[in-house]
Amino acid sequence: MDAKSKPTCHVVKPHHTYGGKQGLNYFEGIAAETVGSTGICMHILTIPPGIRAKAHLHESHETAIYVLSGEAHTWYGDRLEEHVVVHAGELFYIPAGVPHLPANLSNTPCTAIIARTDPNEQESVMLLPELDALVPR
Repeated sequence: MDAKSKPTCHVVKPHHTYGGKQGLNYFEGIAAETVGSTGICMHILTIPPGIRAKAHLHESHETAIYVLSGEAHTWYGDRLEEHVVVHAGELFYIPAGVPHLPANLSNTPCTAIIARTDPNEQESVMLLPELDALVPR
């Protein structure tokens, strides 16, 4: 392995955001695109009050979420029949292939750190528009 292809450490300052397929804006973080990661991505997400994502799943990748502030409602399951509220200081795990729809139903922002086993943050996102109407607005 030559010096140009040798892995190295990186610091990422999450100043820039990008629009995810899920309909939310993510802060740029650790991903194949930013640091050349090959097995993980990690981003910061702030969901504004009253905003929800589109129903989706990550086909072959697990997701781990740590809520820093606020609370997030998430509907999940084949028909989004399950519901959980994740509060600041709590962790939430979503197995690969599980449909889900997160939302912030409060009057304050919800900020979370999201890690996924997909280094290409958006590649494993599969939108499920047929499920969107199952969760009331």
